[in-house]
Amino acid sequence: MIRYKRRLPHWDAVGGRMFVTFRLRGSLPVGRGFPPERVSGGEAFVAMDKMLDYARTGPLYLKQPEIAYMVMQAIRDGEAQFGRYDLHAFVIMPNHVHMLVTPHVPAR
Repeated sequence: MIRYKRRLPHWDAVGGRMFVTFRLRGSLPVGRGFPPERVSGGEAFVAMDKMLDYARTGPLYLKQPEIAYMVMQAIRDGEAQFGRYDLHAFVIMPNHVHMLVTPHVPAR
């Protein structure tokens, strides 16, 4: 397993299940910083996820059925056409996506 850190910890776990979240650019408030000495990576993830879940402003393009459908097709193609992962579950929210996958190739 390859581990690296940006704002939150990241892992490449080829063959192991991974929970993946990606979001639309600009979907989190600009001043959302969490002081690392007071908030763990897991706590920061939960806080950011709540911000995304309850957002009423910012880009909400995934609310549009046509766009959500394109994202859904791309997610399914990652498994069916390209064999990048086994897809176990996913949910498309108005401004972000959650996926549970078992990757077959490293993310980087």
